[in-house]
Amino acid sequence: MPKRRTKSSTASVRKPRLPIRKRFGPTSFADAVRLVRGVCRLAGLPSLIDEIRSYGEPTLGAIIEVQDNAALFDWLIVVLSYQGISDRVASAYIEQHGSVTWNEISRSLSRDPSCPKLRSYWHFTGCGYGKALGRCSRPDHYDRCPLPKHRLRNGRLNQTAYSLFLFIRDVTEADFVIWMDDRLADKGFRPTNERLASKRETLIGPLRNVYGVADKVLNLALASILLAADERRPHWRELGGSMIAIDTLVHNFLKRTGVLRALSADHPYGEGCYGSNGCAEIIERVSRRIDTREFNRSFPAYFPRFVQYAIWRFCAQEALNICNGNRMATGKRCRSGWCRLYRKCARRRIRT
Repeated sequence: MPKRRTKSSTASVRKPRLPIRKRFGPTSFADAVRLVRGVCRLAGLPSLIDEIRSYGEPTLGAIIEVQDNAALFDWLIVVLSYQGISDRVASAYIEQHGSVTWNEISRSLSRDPSCPKLRSYWHFTGCGYGKALGRCSRPDHYDRCPLPKHRLRNGRLNQTAYSLFLFIRDVTEADFVIWMDDRLADKGFRPTNERLASKRETLIGPLRNVYGVADKVLNLALASILLAADERRPHWRELGGSMIAIDTLVHNFLKRTGVLRALSADHPYGEGCYGSNGCAEIIERVSRRIDTREFNRSFPAYFPRFVQYAIWRFCAQEALNICNGNRMATGKRCRSGWCRLYRKCARRRIRT
C-alpha cells in the first residue's frame, strides 16, 4: 500500500518563489516628461529672468540697455573663468585675487607692446602662454609682454581674456551688443527648432574661435545676455531661452533617473551630450511638452533653458543639493527615500 504524503513532505518539495524584480524609473518619453516636470515644480526658479537681468552692479540688463562694452567684457570674462573647475573654487580665487578688466587690458595694449601676437585678434593665434612654465611661443618678447602680468587662475584664462578683448575690439568693432543685433536681425523670425539652431550657430560660431572657450560655457554666457535684454528685443529672449548648457550634474541626472535608458540614449558625458539624441536634444524635446507659463505667466511656453536650469538646481550642492555625487558613493544606488521623486526614479548607478 503506497505511503500517504503528509503536508510537511509536500511543502518540502515546492520550489521557493523568486521575488519579482520591479523596474523603477521612466520607461517611455511620457514618463520622462512627467519626471522632468516634477523637477521643474520642485527646483524651477519662477524669477529666473528677473534675477538674470538684475545680476551684478551695474546690472546685466542695464549693461545691455546702454551698450556698455567694457562692463559686458568684465562680466563675460568672469563667467568664462568658471569652466573646467568647480564654481566654489573659481569664486574663491576671484574673490581673493580679482579678475581682469577691459580697462586694464586696454591700458596695457595702448603702450604698443613689442610682441606681434598682440597686434590684432587674428595675429593672436598660437600665443602659447603657460603660467606654470612661465613661457610662451615668443620668448624674445616675454619679459615685456603685459599678458602674463594679470594674476588669473591659469595661463589659459590669460589667453582667453586677451583673445576675447581682441575679438570684441577688432571683430565687433568695440560694440558687442550691436554686433549681436546685426547677426540676429530677422524681421520674419519664427522660433522653430531649425531657425533657433541656425541663430544659435550665428552667434556661437564666431565666438568658438576665441581661445579657450567651449560650447557649454558659450551657451551659458550667451543665454544670460540674451535673456537679460529688454522688451525691444523679444527675439533675443526667444533665442536665449533655447540655449542649453549640459554639465556633469545635468548629464548624470538624466542617466541616474533612467531617462537616457528609457529613450535609448545612453552615452558618456562629453560631445555626445550635444549630438543626436543626446542630453541637449532630449531636454529640447521634453521642453516642448512642458508649458513653463505654469510657473510664471510671463515666461514663453517653450523655455528649455528654464528646464535645464531647474535640473541643475535640483542637483547642485549650492542649490537644492538632492541628486549629486555627494549624496551617493560612486557605483552605488541612491537611497534617499525622502526625495519626492524617489518612486519615479530608476536610481541607476553612476560609474566613473
